[in-house]
Amino acid sequence: MATKQIIKPAKSAPAVGPYNHAVRIGDLLFCAGQIPLDPATGNLVAGDIKAQTERVLENIKAILEDQHLSFANVVKSTVFLTNLADFAGMNELYAKYFTADFPARSTIQVAALPRGASVEIEVIAHF
Repeated sequence: MATKQIIKPAKSAPAVGPYNHAVRIGDLLFCAGQIPLDPATGNLVAGDIKAQTERVLENIKAILEDQHLSFANVVKSTVFLTNLADFAGMNELYAKYFTADFPARSTIQVAALPRGASVEIEVIAHF
């Protein structure tokens, strides 16, 4: 049986609740949803959907790099938006990080996100 390994990258902002940044089991890495928290301050970044999406993707990148992975290893992503009208702006930044062999993706509009964020993204990656 595969052992569950808790991932807490040093370059990430502290978790804002009772969860871990990621959990590895076998050849899979399950990343918790990331919101646009500045890892240096732990505060939500200011700005529009593009600024928030870029921060979220940089936070995901830190988790992946901690495990010697990249966005090319991501097989599934889920995007949560508080306003689906922000889809185009989010998608523009998303496409800059996922440049080939895009993962499967779901995008969902939600009523609210932690700390008043406009976007949250979670991913599953394969080693």
